[in-house]
Amino acid sequence: MSRLTGKTALVTGSSRGIGRAIAVRLAREGALVAVHYAANEAAAQETLELIEKDGGHGFTVRAELGVPGDVHELFLGLEQQLKDRTGETTLDIVVNNAGETTQEGVRPEDVTAEQFDRLFAVNAKAPYFLLQRALPHIPEGGRVINISSGLTRVANPDQVAYAMTKGAIEQLTLHLARLLAPRGITINSVAPGITDNGSPVFGIPEAVEQMAALSAFNRVGEAGDVADVVTFLATHEARWITGAFIDASGGTLLG
Repeated sequence: MSRLTGKTALVTGSSRGIGRAIAVRLAREGALVAVHYAANEAAAQETLELIEKDGGHGFTVRAELGVPGDVHELFLGLEQQLKDRTGETTLDIVVNNAGETTQEGVRPEDVTAEQFDRLFAVNAKAPYFLLQRALPHIPEGGRVINISSGLTRVANPDQVAYAMTKGAIEQLTLHLARLLAPRGITINSVAPGITDNGSPVFGIPEAVEQMAALSAFNRVGEAGDVADVVTFLATHEARWITGAFIDASGGTLLG
């Protein structure tokens, strides 16, 4: 029997990259997965097709994060589809994966107030209020996994605003771990390093070689590397881990 049979899961930002890999992996373990996307419906459908190809089950739910009413819109669709498929709105697993970055980075002196506010709206505010809305639906033994970044441990001035948002996610993890523990709910942060998310830079051999050299394993991470860590944290086997920062960077943070 798969380890997540009978469980329901929400993976935000799961139309591509790490989020897609997480959604597929959770479904492979038996979970009914809500594939969240902001705008690219076709990409979300591709994730759903991959889930179903593996014999799993899921559905898509749309909501742009970082705008007024975002969490409300997401849960209107999520609750209805959960009820249609399971008869209730129980949500066993929440993966806060959706996020925005400044791509190649922006020098600290060039970051605009609008960029700063947008990063925090999507990467920190949305996960906070999403969890606030989700908590009544999460049963005893539920799981929350927040996707952070290795940039909270390695200085890169051009990514300071983005890294600050991920630092906020880690604080959310730490403090809610104490709050949720009496209900048997665990919450942990997973920090990927350089991970192939399908961006054009990963098609440039010279760039990949340089990025791979930062890892102790001398390779660039694959989305599945991170998805396997997240999936473990979603299982019963991870019941004794909460409030943790999990380094899933392939040894990039070893120095």
